[in-house]
Formats: sequence, structure tokens, C-alpha cells
Amino acid sequence: MDKKATGNDKKKLPFFWRTFLEVGFILFLFYSNLLMGEYTHSGLGQKNGLLWAIEDIFTWANFAIAIILALIGYLVIELLRKRF
Repeated sequence: MDKKATGNDKKKLPFFWRTFLEVGFILFLFYSNLLMGEYTHSGLGQKNGLLWAIEDIFTWANFAIAIILALIGYLVIELLRKRF
């Protein structure tokens, strides 16, 4: 019997790639939130420009915070995915 491809066939990504994509998406959300904050909350991004705002948010401290929180977020998502 031949299996015909249907819309219900799902291919799962390998563990590494799924983890990489999900952590990367969380990092994207973190940095986009920081960049928006430079323009809305402090207002300094409007005065000093986009390049200044990007230089201001991409620091080693922000990167360390982002990685730690992205990994914690990934673990929480995996826990919820397995439970529900």
C-alpha cells in the first residue's frame, strides 16, 4: 500500500534544531523588546538614533541575561508541551 502525502503528515525537526530555533526566537523577542524600550520608555533612541540604540542594547550583560532567560523559557515551554 502506498502512503499518499496528506496535510496531516508532520515532520519533526531534530532536537538540536528545534531547540536552536526556539531559543533564537526567544532571543529575538528579548532584543526587540529592548529596542522598542529605547524608543518608547527612555526616549533616548529618538534623540540619538537607531545605531546608538542598537549599540546600547547589545552588551555582554544583556546577552548573558538573554541566554539564561531564553534557556529557562525553553525549558518551561518543553515542560508545558509534555504536560498538555
